[in-house]
Amino acid sequence: MRVLFLGSPGTGHLLPLIPLATAFRDRGHVIAFATLDGGEAVTTLGLPHLPIQPGLDWRRELRRLGAQRHPDLLARTVATNSADRAAFVPLAAQVNLEALPATIETARAWRPDLVVYEYLYPAALVAAAELGVPAIQHELGFTRTAPLRALMLAELGHPTLSPAATLEIAPRGMIPGPDYGRPLRPVPVDTPGDLPAPSDRPRIAVTLGTVPPKVDGLTRLDRVVAAAAELDAELILVMGRMDISDLGPLPPNVRPTGWLPWHRLLETSAAAIHHGGSGTALAALGAGVPQLVLPDGSDRFITAEAVHARGAGVQAAADDITPDLLQHLLGDPGLRAAAREVEAEIAAMPGPGEVAAALA
Repeated sequence: MRVLFLGSPGTGHLLPLIPLATAFRDRGHVIAFATLDGGEAVTTLGLPHLPIQPGLDWRRELRRLGAQRHPDLLARTVATNSADRAAFVPLAAQVNLEALPATIETARAWRPDLVVYEYLYPAALVAAAELGVPAIQHELGFTRTAPLRALMLAELGHPTLSPAATLEIAPRGMIPGPDYGRPLRPVPVDTPGDLPAPSDRPRIAVTLGTVPPKVDGLTRLDRVVAAAAELDAELILVMGRMDISDLGPLPPNVRPTGWLPWHRLLETSAAAIHHGGSGTALAALGAGVPQLVLPDGSDRFITAEAVHARGAGVQAAADDITPDLLQHLLGDPGLRAAAREVEAEIAAMPGPGEVAAALA
């Protein structure tokens, strides 16, 4: 069987699809990814990538087309840093609309038997319908996407389309409303990098994700570092290529690094602090680690609320960050117990191999 995976070009939208793709590949099926500019997330892992309409830049086109076609929605999106998802997704649909002919042509040339896509790229669903093959929507986290998909499909002129199935990677108890998808255990993608040498103090893993913060700059990170100076713990700042020189000299117990395998760092950590990316949060839940979530936009508030409501972590703003809050994160037995309960729930979900076999 030939399985084509499609998604918007963000790393956080492509990495969650990779475990299912490799599960299909390992069972003898032929797989490929097709995206707009930004295929590095899959090519660096040695997976085949089909570029769709090279030169069409997702972020630039979203702003340009949004200003032309939906200036009111663009203003709402900018004002909330994309947290207003009902305003944001019709703008994303405009880029889908621009890329739709190339998406259909790419799919037709590759001849898939099955299409798997993430919700911000419903052009894949339209392409699958055009080819007469089933399409499956692979969710990314804690967002209920059916209403958002409907908004996007209306912009694409296909309001009645729906996927043949939906795969849910968040534990069911952490998503509001009734069950509506097939469960799929989230599996972290192993990326290159060596872990820092162990310390004799508890370790806290810290990241702000792959997208530099836009709303408050490094304010949240500055507060975390200042609070950590009074803590008997080691903080590992996983900042990638982000410039954090504005933080000035760091306390001795704070160690900045480039990109590391986040899930493997979590296995050596007592807690995590992050921006609220769904993959980041799911990895912490899968490791049974309490987390402090500091959301700043997009769907990250939804992630933070899900973690907080389950009792597996704390949602906070920059002004809330104190040494006492970090000590609570490390020492509260209720947070740790809830995190370990969710760890067990995730471990019991069907893995990519089982789901791939069922879909085939």
